[in-house]
Amino acid sequence: MDTLCSLSGLDPLWDWNQTWYTHNPELSNCFQNTVLVWAPCIYLWVLSPFYCLHLYCHGRGRLPLSSLCSAKLVRQTAFYLFKHLSTFCTFWPYSVFVANLFLFFSQNACPVQDASFLSKILFWWFSGLLFKGYRSPLQAEDLWSLREEDTSEKIISDLEEEWTAECTKLQHTSIALGSRLPEQAQFLRKIQKEQSSGFCLLRTLARSFGPYFLTGTLCLMVHDAFMFSVPQVLSLLLGFMKDEDAPLWKGYFYASLMFLLSCLQSIFNHQYTYTCFTVGMRVKTAVMGLVYRKSLVVNSAARRTCTVGEIVNLVSADTQKLMDFVVYFNAVWLAPIEVTLCLFFLWQHLGPSALAGIATVIFIFPLNGFIARKRSKLQEIQMKYMDGRVKLMNEILNGIKILKFYAWEKAFLEQVLGYREKELKTLKKSQILYSVSIASFNSSSFLIAFAMFGVYVLIDDKNILDAQKIFVSMALINILKTPLSQLPFAMSTTMQALVSLKRLGKFLCQDELKPDNVTRESFKSGERSLVDKHYCNGTFSWSKDGPPCLKRISVRVPCGSLVAVVGHVGSGKSSLLSAMLGETEKRSGAVSVKGSVAYVPQQAWIQNASLQDNILFGREKKESWYQRVLEACALLPDLDNLPAGDTTEIGEKGLNLSGGQKQRVSLARAVYRKADVYLLDDPLSAVDAHVGQHIFNKVIGPRGILRDKTRILVTHGMSFLPQADLILVLVDGEISERGSYQELLNRNGAFADFIHTFASSERKECFSEASQRGNITMVCVRAFILAEKIDMHGDTNSITIEPLPDSDEDHIQEDLGKLTKADKARIGRVKLEMYIEYFHTIGLPLIVSIVFLYAFQQAASLSYNYWLSLWADQPVINGTQLNTDLKLGVYGALGFAQGIAIFGTTVAISLGCIIASRHLHLELLNNVLHSPMSFFETTPSGNLFNRFAKEIDAIDNMIPDGLKMMLGYFFKLMEVCIIVLMATPFAAVIILPMAFLYGFIQSFYVATSCQLRRLESVSRSPIYTHLNETVQGASVIRAFNEQSRFIMGVNHKVDQNQTAYFPRFVATRWLGVNLEFLGNGIVLAASILSVMAKGTLSPGMVGLAVSHSLQVTGFLSWIVRSWTDVENNIVSVERVKEYADTPKEAAWTIEGSSLPPSWPQKGTIEFHDYGLQYRKGLELALKGISVHIKEREKIGIVGRTGAGKSSLALGIFRILEAAKGQIFIDGINIAEIGLHDLRSRITIIPQDPVLFSGSLRMNLDPFDAYTDEDVWNALELAHLKNFVSELPDKLNHECSEGGENLSLGQRQLVCLARALLRKTKILVLDEATAALDLETDTLIQSTIRSQFEDCAVLTIAHRLNTIMDYTKVIVMDKGHVVEMDSPSNLIAKRGQFYYMCREAGLL
Repeated sequence: MDTLCSLSGLDPLWDWNQTWYTHNPELSNCFQNTVLVWAPCIYLWVLSPFYCLHLYCHGRGRLPLSSLCSAKLVRQTAFYLFKHLSTFCTFWPYSVFVANLFLFFSQNACPVQDASFLSKILFWWFSGLLFKGYRSPLQAEDLWSLREEDTSEKIISDLEEEWTAECTKLQHTSIALGSRLPEQAQFLRKIQKEQSSGFCLLRTLARSFGPYFLTGTLCLMVHDAFMFSVPQVLSLLLGFMKDEDAPLWKGYFYASLMFLLSCLQSIFNHQYTYTCFTVGMRVKTAVMGLVYRKSLVVNSAARRTCTVGEIVNLVSADTQKLMDFVVYFNAVWLAPIEVTLCLFFLWQHLGPSALAGIATVIFIFPLNGFIARKRSKLQEIQMKYMDGRVKLMNEILNGIKILKFYAWEKAFLEQVLGYREKELKTLKKSQILYSVSIASFNSSSFLIAFAMFGVYVLIDDKNILDAQKIFVSMALINILKTPLSQLPFAMSTTMQALVSLKRLGKFLCQDELKPDNVTRESFKSGERSLVDKHYCNGTFSWSKDGPPCLKRISVRVPCGSLVAVVGHVGSGKSSLLSAMLGETEKRSGAVSVKGSVAYVPQQAWIQNASLQDNILFGREKKESWYQRVLEACALLPDLDNLPAGDTTEIGEKGLNLSGGQKQRVSLARAVYRKADVYLLDDPLSAVDAHVGQHIFNKVIGPRGILRDKTRILVTHGMSFLPQADLILVLVDGEISERGSYQELLNRNGAFADFIHTFASSERKECFSEASQRGNITMVCVRAFILAEKIDMHGDTNSITIEPLPDSDEDHIQEDLGKLTKADKARIGRVKLEMYIEYFHTIGLPLIVSIVFLYAFQQAASLSYNYWLSLWADQPVINGTQLNTDLKLGVYGALGFAQGIAIFGTTVAISLGCIIASRHLHLELLNNVLHSPMSFFETTPSGNLFNRFAKEIDAIDNMIPDGLKMMLGYFFKLMEVCIIVLMATPFAAVIILPMAFLYGFIQSFYVATSCQLRRLESVSRSPIYTHLNETVQGASVIRAFNEQSRFIMGVNHKVDQNQTAYFPRFVATRWLGVNLEFLGNGIVLAASILSVMAKGTLSPGMVGLAVSHSLQVTGFLSWIVRSWTDVENNIVSVERVKEYADTPKEAAWTIEGSSLPPSWPQKGTIEFHDYGLQYRKGLELALKGISVHIKEREKIGIVGRTGAGKSSLALGIFRILEAAKGQIFIDGINIAEIGLHDLRSRITIIPQDPVLFSGSLRMNLDPFDAYTDEDVWNALELAHLKNFVSELPDKLNHECSEGGENLSLGQRQLVCLARALLRKTKILVLDEATAALDLETDTLIQSTIRSQFEDCAVLTIAHRLNTIMDYTKVIVMDKGHVVEMDSPSNLIAKRGQFYYMCREAGLL
């Protein structure tokens, strides 16, 4: 090249004397005319093939014309028209035209797609949202839509195939080995499979997201290259300061070069972090999608081991651990490399003394490795306790009504607190170990420097520690501090992620329902069978290893026939339908279903949606058919009285509907489907007798709208059996008899004996077959004429059912029919009071101690660093420095003092945050359990799950870590500023304005960041609600084949959540880049001012100031991250505290109460002008009730649906407080005693039986107040003794979540056993035997009459025959008591009760 330059008559290409060794540097003419001209061309030539490859791989083959580019193009055209066609602009102003065009093309798309290169690397494209958030609080509609590559549909569709392939490999390996291994080896193999499933999941995620993650890793490596370049430039700058003859421009050049390298370091660091968070977001979407899809296909055995609470934990806590893992994973392998490079450069400066630093690092690493392993085990234990706590909270929220009826809140509160204490105890141990780890790593820079400098000066007196050696070494050690401080966190995060991966992998590899359990075929007209069970010895069970629930089943159902399935409680009736749906394990035999299926479960599954949406269930509305279905299912009278008709919102699990209404909605959903096969699991048990007869005739029976369909009906109603084409009698999971009604009677078997025994009582309740066919229309019409107002029966919640008074209609019109309150985001920054309240729970003494320890820690750090600068400036005498031992001793003492202070501060913060966390959780738990039932009706369970899972987890873990980092780096930043000001006081002119600018940018940013955090939290709750709802209704969703619709629903909810999460982490990157550029300005200021004061500043002071200013960018970055984390996670405190201000129930107990221990002794109940309303603004549900119930009286409460029967029970238990009047029990006003004092002394057997996971004994006696003998006696009276005696664990039999491993009838008997155990003087029955067969029902009724003979019994009756021998009957209508007398007298009066008895066939 020099030859070429000489031939051209120019200077050489490069001349050091011209460019470097001169006071006026410049480039040679040849360099200017060649390299500077050719470099851009070479850049284009080299990169053009790669760009062409990029276009080819992305399938475009052309330059993309973005929407923004299109808008600009149109704008330019409009501008041309504006200049040349003034008339055009007269009619439509230019600015409006451009704005409309821009809005048309943008459609709220994410601006990053159209941002310029500079805008992307500096995150300027995000500024628009920040300005909008600063001007006014952001709303969900202000957020950008997700990019296509970030949407659930795109991510899951790509990932699901990969994961399916991995699972198939794992299953094949297990099957291949499992068949040849003994039992113990198979168990070990199962454990190994669970562990390897986590690595399979990691491998799948890596294949999907690894390539994009590697681009971020490349940015990190470039960042590291710039990071290690800065100390080399610092070495040159300190050399310049020592060289008196060096030209001044070199000092400015070195200062500018350090500034440039620091800026590039910041840019690449934040690009890396942006990539990691993007990958983490996609991993979260992927894992949530996989878990949700798995919950739809997991089999019943696996479902019992994975409760709803545990599944919610998987998508909340465990996904967060994976996201943290993505961010910090590179530190695990890159940190050792960075440590090695630092030690290499230190060797260059200090020679073999650097080995002392290596020895220190070797000591620190194993120590922290041991700590990481211990913390990993503690993490597993903590997650186990957290799972237990969240699982229990899920059950408490699902069964809150039962807890309030039985006054069991304290018992379950203590159970939750037991889990919580164990969780916090484990967390405390983990945090103390973490404090040791942090102290060792934060002191590592001192320990390494102390070891190296000590060895360096002690091995030879001639070794001089000058400014260049000390502060270049310190700069390298400060770099070393970053990987050493990140490594424990990265290792901890990795260990936590491995635990979470194992948990996720275990769930995702659970056994699924086998598609071949049922052979599904399309139905062709003319075929004679729709359901066909082959093999005479068909055997089915609920789990592979469990006992069979059905044995030797063989049945063939002809097309269009009605099959009735009967049998005792627990005989396998519901299991038979489950086998037809493929929900059970098929041991032998085959099931073939031809045509589509509709399923009505025994316990109705109702979505939190409008009543219409519950019926349509994703289908298009056809008005004529829809109205016909409503009429057939007896829902039209209900709709007339719902606030918003069929658009009224139904609460979770149908909270604001009665049991009968829920069952009719569930039936209507199935009927509307127009399926070929209908599986009906006792849908008529929860409805009144006349309504049940109406539904049978209009829907199920030979003249119903399903008459041409195949119907399999599980029933306990004998009146329906004569009309069945086939009756299957089940005994202990086997079909003991089969045939038509007449055939079975003629055989004189067990069925015939049963019919003859109970025919008389049943005949009183229902019509004969002839009278049914002749008079049913008249009866039904009369029944519905009388049902003028619909409330609810058999339920404690009907707050949306009452009609609104006219005065309220205008201002509540738009909310008509709305029940639940969406989780709303607060606006603005978190109030200062929230911080004060949080720190107040920690306690002032602990806070003062923390601040003092931090101040002492940084004072020690400042002292030993200043001591080093004095050491560096000490003159050299005869080639040595004096008093090196003293200097080394002082340096060591100050450093060790700092290490002890670091340990003290981290332990103090950890303990303080655990105290605050314990207090906040207890306060949340108390607030929720003290809330009235109306709170649970209007608050979706997902909102509460979110508080108890995600928000409490953030308070436990995120806030302490954020506080440690924020305070630590804040005090370190103060130390740096003090050192820079000590060296160059003039720097205050730059530092003070930068501090104000820093504060402005921070406050400008926080307004948007906090609102984004709130929006993200709010959008997370619906995911948990939807997941909870899906898991509970999975069998219905599968039966109706609606999995894809529900998957689309959860995709939409996850995307909404990520729409808020994406700008949230981009905001942090925007702030980080801007603030780090400010920090780099401090580096530039310190360097420039040091160069300007070259003659007056010592090299030691310059080295101290500049080396410390180099840390400012890192400090600012971590302060930003930790401050943001604290600010954002304090939102969790805010959200937990939200429920402190909600309305609460009356006190559970009243201190100093004079209530006798044996109260009530008689059981008399008096209503004095009693009135009750469900909420303010609604008319009274009970109006002026004045009733006196004497001791030992048996009272039947009857009335049409909505008459106020259940409202009476709610008033007695004070589930709703009186609007007027009083209730006296044994002469004591119940409003003046504690709720638990009242509810624990009276008993109810509700219509919906609820059990909790735990032992059977705990479900009967959670307070352990009774002996085992008492419990067995209660079980015997409830006809459960034989069943429980045959269980392996007997009273310790573990009930699954919701009692799903017991039949509905068995669960109702357990509820009866609870009442028998308590044996209070007042018993309320709410159609408690609806799910029992007639024989068991008769036995239970006789038990109640004998065991509660000396008690007052109030029965809310749907079957009138059960109360005909009662002392009195109360007839209610529209909230009034219209009749009250003995049944015989009421019949003689020929009032409403007389007509009700006639309609029920009792007269």
